[in-house]
This record gives sequence, C-alpha cells and structure tokens, in this order.
Amino acid sequence: MSKVAVITGAGAGVGRATVEEFARHGYDVALLSRDPARLERAAEEIRRLGVRALPIPTDVADAGAVETAAERVEAELGPIDIWVNVAMATVFAPVSKLTPAEIERGTQVTYLGQVHGMMAALKRMRVRNRGTIINVGSALAYRSVPLQSIYCGAKAAIRGFTDSLRSEIIHDKLDVHITMVDLPAVNTPQFDWALNKMGRKAKPVAPIFEPEVPARAIFFAATHKRRDVWVGWPTVKAIMANRIAPGLIDRYLAKTGYSGQLSDKPTAPDAPNNLFEPVPGDYSAHGRFDDRSRTRSIEMFTDRHRCLMFGGLFAAGIALAVAGAVRRPKA
Repeated sequence: MSKVAVITGAGAGVGRATVEEFARHGYDVALLSRDPARLERAAEEIRRLGVRALPIPTDVADAGAVETAAERVEAELGPIDIWVNVAMATVFAPVSKLTPAEIERGTQVTYLGQVHGMMAALKRMRVRNRGTIINVGSALAYRSVPLQSIYCGAKAAIRGFTDSLRSEIIHDKLDVHITMVDLPAVNTPQFDWALNKMGRKAKPVAPIFEPEVPARAIFFAATHKRRDVWVGWPTVKAIMANRIAPGLIDRYLAKTGYSGQLSDKPTAPDAPNNLFEPVPGDYSAHGRFDDRSRTRSIEMFTDRHRCLMFGGLFAAGIALAVAGAVRRPKA
C-alpha cells in the first residue's frame, strides 16, 4: 500500500518541488494551496508518475479548512503518513509601513498555517501512534532581517511551537516524529508576488538555491529521524553568527539588509500580490533566478551521510595522532 503525504503551499515554490520529490519516491500526495487551477496542474504532473494526487484548494490560515482537508485526504487516499507544512506569506516593507491587517494576515498564513497543519496531522497520528510532521523553517527564524519582520516573527514562532510540541510528544511516548527544516534563500515565485512596498523588485540574498534542494532535504527529513535539518551553508552561517555576535549582526544588517534584498528594477504600481488573494498564473517551483541559483548543498550531503563523515573525521584524527607520535623525537 502506498504511503500518503500532505504538502501545504503545494501550488508553487518549495511546496511544488516537494510535491514532485515525494511523487518521484512513490508517495500518493495531497496538495493544499489556494489557487485551484495551479493545484490541478501540479496534480496532473505527478499523476504521470503513476501516483495518486488529490488537489484540495485550502487557505491554511483557516483552521476549519485545514481540518476538513485532512478528513478528505484520509477518506480518499488513506491514513496520512507524512504532513509537510510549507505555505507562507511575507511582505517586503519596514514596520513603519505595515498595517495591522497585513501583519495579522502574514502571521495567520505563515505561523498559524503551520500550527493548524500540526494539529490536524497530530490528531490522526496520535490515534495510530505513527507518522511524521515536517515544519519548514528558515535561517531567518534565528537571525531576523529588516524588511521582513512579519515573516521572521512567524518563523521564530513556529520554532517555539515546534519545540513545545516535540517535548509533549516525547512525554506521551508517541511514535510520532517532528522535524524542522530551515532554509536559505530559494529561487521561488515569492519575490514576484509578495506584497512589496519598497518601490523596487525584491530579490533573494545570494547564494540562492533552487527549490529542489530544500525539497530533497524535506524528503530526507521525512524519512530519517533528525531533530533539525539546516539547508545550505548560509543557513548554518546565519544561525552560528547570531549566537556569537548578535549585536554586530544587527549593525551589519542595518547597513546591508535593505540593498541586499532589493534590485535596481522598479516594481509596477499595479503589481499583483498574494497576501490576501492568490495570484493567478502558471507559476511553478522556480522563480526568475535560475541563472544564479545552486542545485546542490554540501551541508545536506554531510547531514545525509553524517555517520560516514564523523567516521572519516575520527579516522583522520587517529591518523594525524599516529603520524605525530611517529615523528615525535625520542627522549
């Protein structure tokens, strides 16, 4: 019997790439996102791989809609084995230009959307005492940047909620696993359809990774028990640097955080944004930065093969110690 995965944010970006990754491994996939036409196109693509696909138009900010989607998945595809929370929304603007409605909506989608997914998945996995929940986080959950306060705050909140839930799962002795996968800058359509009040087009901060890189990391996290998976050296660097010198990073980002996230190209006055309503169109996993995006992550290689890596480091240490002993002059 095929395993069943639920992917939120499945219409485009990392969610779309993750749908394809799970389908390639033979999973039946439920696709949750807002735009029905884009979801159906994504579903049709993976059906060609011989798996079942169930597109369910869903606004993850609506807890009732997420619960209803979970019920439909189990009725039509079967028990949910893996639930992946990817859906997000952001606004490129300083706090002084944000409205309470924009902050509320961005938080509802990015933070509460994952909370709703966790609750719907756990409700079913608890009964069966098995299953895996993957929450997609970000380096920005650890090191916030200017112009993305809504997104950074929501991602940090996800990390806090996940840690609490993880301890509760351990306390209850459940065979349910929960993992955070933290991402670097990724080449997705969000830089074209996120609400932008800066007058210039947004861009990811280099180095940029293709969405297939986090998709592979998410699948790896879903099939291997890791507490956290950090994707890309920029993620590792941001997390570690903030632990060592947060005040210094505050000042560095004050100087570079605006220019680093904005291109020289102006935004159109009537540019669409997906904060409150989905943006129609044939968007897929990739954004407009293919020519400068990486297709591999050395950090993911070391995480996938960490036993081999640690064994190699241990062997190298022994070899160096032996070599040093041999070269040491006799007394």
